[in-house]
Parts: sequence; C-alpha cells; structure tokens
Amino acid sequence: MFGSKEITENFLSKMADGVEMYQDYLQNASRVMLGPLETTISSTPHEIVYTEDRVKLKHYTPGKDVTSKMKTPLLVTYALINRETMLDLQPDRSVVKSFLKDGIELYMIDWGYPTRKDRYLTIDDHVNGYMDNVVEFIRKRHNVEKINLMGICMGGTFSAMYASLYPEKIKNLITTVTPTSFDTRDGLLHTWAQGIDADKMVETFGNIPADLMNFGFLLLNPARLMIDKYKNFMENMGNKSYVENFVRMEKWIFDSPDVPGETFRQFIKDCYQKNLLIQGKMEIGDKRIDLKKITMPLLNIFSKYDHLVPPAASNQLTGAVGSKDKEDVCLATGHIGIYVSSRFQQEFAPRISAWLGQRDTVEEKREKVVKPKLAGKAVATIVKDQEKKPEIPPDIPSIHPNPQNMELPNLTLKQA
Repeated sequence: MFGSKEITENFLSKMADGVEMYQDYLQNASRVMLGPLETTISSTPHEIVYTEDRVKLKHYTPGKDVTSKMKTPLLVTYALINRETMLDLQPDRSVVKSFLKDGIELYMIDWGYPTRKDRYLTIDDHVNGYMDNVVEFIRKRHNVEKINLMGICMGGTFSAMYASLYPEKIKNLITTVTPTSFDTRDGLLHTWAQGIDADKMVETFGNIPADLMNFGFLLLNPARLMIDKYKNFMENMGNKSYVENFVRMEKWIFDSPDVPGETFRQFIKDCYQKNLLIQGKMEIGDKRIDLKKITMPLLNIFSKYDHLVPPAASNQLTGAVGSKDKEDVCLATGHIGIYVSSRFQQEFAPRISAWLGQRDTVEEKREKVVKPKLAGKAVATIVKDQEKKPEIPPDIPSIHPNPQNMELPNLTLKQA
C-alpha cells in the first residue's frame, strides 16, 4: 500500500511525462502546420474542349506509355452539388488517374457555378440540353455511335434518365451511389426531403445556396461532422500526410456551387416526394422517362454505409431497367469513401475499368478520329491548376460543351 509521499511522487511523475509528451506533440504539429504543405486538388492535366453557358467539358487522355486503350470514350457526369474535382483529389487517390492508367479516354462534365440567370434551368435543360449536346460532341469527335456513360450521385440519376431517353447513344451505363428509388426512410436526408417546401425555398432564394445545402448535410450527423472530425484533426496535426489529406477534403467541400432553383424544385417534388422516377411516371420537358428502355449493360455501385444515398435508395435500379447484362455491387464504405479512401483505390475504379474492358474492344494503337468542323475554332486549353472559387475565410466552420450541320442551342465556343 502506497503512502501519501509515493502517491504524490507517482502523480507528479505522470504529470511530468504528460507535459513532456504534449510538448513533443506541439513541436511536431508546429513543424507540419508551419511548413510547406502539398494540398493541390485536380492536378491531372486536361483540356477544356467544349463550353456551353456555364458548362465545360474536360478531356483527359491516357499517357503515351499506355499501350492498350479502350475504343469507346467514357463520359462522367457528376452531381450539381459539390464538384467533379473529388475524382482527382490527390495523385495517389485519383479515380481519374486510375482510369487513364487503364487506357480509358475520359471526359468529365464541369457544371460550373450557376448565377441568377440560371435559376429557371430545369432537369430537362441539364439532361436533354447540356448532357445531350456533350454526348453529341464526343460522338462526333471520336466518330462513334455510342459512348460509355458514368454518373455519380445526382449525376447518376441524370445519367439513368439520359440512358432511358437515348439508349441508342449509350454503350454501357455505370451508376455510382445513385438515388433512383426515393421511397425510403433509411436516411435522415430522405425523411427531411419528404417535408421540404421546395416551392417556398425557390421563391425565397432563387438558386438554392450552397452554404444552406452544406449546413443541412452537417445536421445529418452533427456529432461526427462537427466534433469528431475536428477532434481527429487536432490529434493528428503532427502527421503531415493526414493534414494534407484533411485540407484537400476541406477545399473540395467548401467548393460548392449553388443549385439552379427549378432543377432543385423538380428533383425534390418529383423524385424525393412523389418517387416518380422508379415508377416510370417522371417527365422532363415533353418526354416521359421509362427505365425499362435502359437496355445496355448496367453496373450499379453503391455504398453500404452511405448516409446520403442509403442502399435502399440505390439498389432498386437493376430491377427496374430492361438490361439483361446488369450487376449490383455494394462496397462497405460511405458516400465519399468509395472514391477517395485509400482502401478502395483498388476496388472501385479498377473494377469499373475491368467491367468496361470486358464489354469493349481494346485497341493496341489509337485510331485516327474524325474531328468535327466548327463554325468557330474551339480552343483546347491545357489546364494544370483547378480554377478557384473565391477564398473562404478560415474562421468559417466546415462540414464535411457544334459539329458540322448540328444545331446546338446557346452554344458558346472560344474563338481563335
């Protein structure tokens, strides 16, 4: 049994050890935080080959060292919320780089930043307008009848809509963490969306502010997104790799465009509240979307622990389409981890590449493509650094696209 002297000495010894450990921690943290950090995102070189209003089309080409290249180009459609740069977050965690390494000719839609004039743009404008114009551009540019289409989250919903309306233009369809059946209470987002007054929100704001959307996402899991997240950061400030990854994610999260008002209104009312898409009752423009008309091969990937698009919202698509070649893949991760976590770098993009490769002829040498003649001259701009939105003050807390003889409305091409 210890006496008071032994207890006091033991306590003081542990206290001294704790102070020394804390001093070492602060010294390591200061070396990292005050030293140079590599936090660039979207660093893979690409060209802007097409523009239309606020929308740009990025083109990534496999390197010269890639000998086997897929014949059919792939178009990736991201959601209107956040940015497609998440697919190229950092060199060793890049879906873009993985696709290029596997010989995929890659295109990605950059939806840009909506302004007040975009308030009245509908889902019809995005799917039958921008997306179809982009697909036509790629088809003409590569002299192919069909392209591969991959959609992410809301962009996956748009891609399913597009594939059902234009099946003759799509060779293979890939949907990832894509909501198509909205009649579920498995996620708090779905529960909230059922009660949202979309009309009042659009009348009040016009375009739905990105900050408002981000705050809503925060409240889906406030303890993890507002407390645990920063607690973990504080505990790992001496780990340079951890700090760089954290800052990259914060950059991406803060880089959030507003959502066009009418698109938001229809998506909430027709999808979340009426669940029209999976029932084959949804209309955009003057066209009704019948998912049974999706007859091309379909790969549907979703996440087991997705709190934004739970499996119940995404695993119904394969049963609703007319495809004979279709596959569901459930990965044990979350909504964003499927793309950026180190664990899934060998499970996500390589799986898609292999799936596409089995359904596509692979060429050893790249074919000479017929380039479209344009009224003007499209300027292909090499982009190495991602365009930046105005800097966000550091004290704000964080949460988590005219071939010849082809009519393209509102098309804007840079003139040489």
